[in-house]
Amino acid sequence: MADLRVPEKRFRPELEGIRAVAALLVAVYHIWIGSVSGGVDVFFIVSGYLITTSLLSRMVREGRINYLENLLGLAKRLFPLAFTVLAVSAALSIALLPLSSWRQTIAELFASMFYFQNWQLANSAVDYLAQNNTASPFQHFWALSIQGQFYVTWPIVITLVYLLATKILKTPVRKTLLAVLSVIFLASLSYSVYITAVNQPWAYFDTFARAWEFSLGGMLALLLPYLKFPNFVHLIIGWAGLAIIAFTGMVLPVSTVFPGFAALLPTGGVILVIIASENGQALGVQKLLGSKPFQYFGSISYGFYLWHWPLLVFYYAYFNTETVTTLGGIGILAVTVVLSIMTIRLVEKPVREMPVKHSKKRLSKVLVALMAPAILVGLSWGVFVQANSGGTATIKDNPGAQAVSENIQPSEEAELQPDFLSAKEDLPTFYEDINCYSTDTMGANVKECSFGVTEDPEHVLALVGGSHSGHWFPALEAIAEDLNMRIDVYNKNACRFSSDDFDGELDQLCMEWNENLEKKLIEDPPDLIFTTANIDSEDAVPSGYIEKWKQFEDVAEIFAVRDNPRMENDPTFCLDSANLKDCSVQRDKALADEVPWENTEGIPDNVTFADMSEYFCTDDACPPVVGNVLVYRDKHHLTTLYSQTMGPALKEYLEPALENLN
Repeated sequence: MADLRVPEKRFRPELEGIRAVAALLVAVYHIWIGSVSGGVDVFFIVSGYLITTSLLSRMVREGRINYLENLLGLAKRLFPLAFTVLAVSAALSIALLPLSSWRQTIAELFASMFYFQNWQLANSAVDYLAQNNTASPFQHFWALSIQGQFYVTWPIVITLVYLLATKILKTPVRKTLLAVLSVIFLASLSYSVYITAVNQPWAYFDTFARAWEFSLGGMLALLLPYLKFPNFVHLIIGWAGLAIIAFTGMVLPVSTVFPGFAALLPTGGVILVIIASENGQALGVQKLLGSKPFQYFGSISYGFYLWHWPLLVFYYAYFNTETVTTLGGIGILAVTVVLSIMTIRLVEKPVREMPVKHSKKRLSKVLVALMAPAILVGLSWGVFVQANSGGTATIKDNPGAQAVSENIQPSEEAELQPDFLSAKEDLPTFYEDINCYSTDTMGANVKECSFGVTEDPEHVLALVGGSHSGHWFPALEAIAEDLNMRIDVYNKNACRFSSDDFDGELDQLCMEWNENLEKKLIEDPPDLIFTTANIDSEDAVPSGYIEKWKQFEDVAEIFAVRDNPRMENDPTFCLDSANLKDCSVQRDKALADEVPWENTEGIPDNVTFADMSEYFCTDDACPPVVGNVLVYRDKHHLTTLYSQTMGPALKEYLEPALENLN
């Protein structure tokens, strides 16, 4: 059986041009548009095309792929620039980023070093508790992590296919590889379409949802000799392909619909450009993409991609802004180009020119030396954070809400708690057990954990809803023993206890979870269901809440607490560089003048309300610090410590509600 034709081996300058366009698009969209362009999908398919071509040629020629030499070859191309950027970015992060972002930044630094940053971000993307994390200077390493995982696994795929074809099936190698790549492509694309529809934030960073893009590049490498068309067709599809690459980000909301079917658009554009360039015309797209300026920019595109994002993050931090001016953006691009050229010449080029076969030990030592600064900075930074966070709070020094309820005033010398290094992780304890709350990866399953007085309690309270119900848990736990109360936690990230999805704001999994929870609570009813009464500063109770409460009129009592006010800025960042007054929000902007239930009709008789606003706001303002305790760990979630200090105040509302049950 004849095998597929081997494509002509030649330098393809248009690929450097494609890389140049993709890198520039990524940077421009990040800096000025604040979204993503689809440029990384271009990188993925080009990588699949080139690596498949290279590995297959080596496999056919030598009958094997030296895995160690291949890894060293990859490392000498990838590590010098990557670890230089990581080390410099880590040092600048210490100098410029707020203390409250350090733990997250350190975690992403190590995730980037070891090429699992995409999984780190995937977990954050589906974790509502992490949604308010600030952008780190290492987030762009997610794409490099996926590419690194591809580079490590692809030699194994090529080797296994070669052995399958030559030793077992006795079939042509290229045709066998095409069949295997087609299976990978179809399986990965099918999964990508499914997971993008079900959980797009996770899908965006999922390696398996991206594998089809690399496979498609490999399939193109195998089929390219057969993709010849009339000259005018090549001319048209080439420019059409470039237009598709350039304008995908404008046509599609890439950050919210990729990488399902929509990602076929930019990858298809790359395919059209490569096919057109195979039979280039005088006015063909390859003339532009293969020109010296495009080739040169393509040759520094890896460094350009690596440097642009941390420079943007540090621009935001230094100027305390969320936008970039035209002049500022041009400056970022200029500095990015300069740093790319400098580090390529001084760091990457000397290492890249080192031979692999006869200098493995020397090359390995050089690579370790290049990696060492980033690793040492990361380890030292992590040790410092661990040693200097998590101070002890006392009622005397940190009364929190009890400064209002008990008039306990802290001394002026007392340190603020929780400290900025710990604030982001100051979560209710039930979040420590993944079996105690539901995430999107768990579907609509209802998780339950019990706390407080778990043996022979006088009362059973069900804490239901999302994070804005969950952050009241520490207050409830603080008074559970006094009230002889068991607390059953039913929590789902980003999900309210409601029968209404708020025009799609609550996803289908949340609504299914609500239905499942309702059935469970009706079958085994608690004495009291604790939930939130409204959303943000709205002056009425949502109809979906009321409908849900009515389902329990003859089953259980509802205790609904008014939602806490939101901050305009994340206090953990704001207080790092500004004073308390500047980080506060005006009361009339954060809270409605009247409590929501006074403006709402149809509230069932089984509902008791509590308004705790006096513990968040004065007559004029809502400060981020009360009683020397940081109230919020982000713009709108309470710290565990502040919630705990609200226990006695909450008890004044809750105790009568429980007594009325008897």
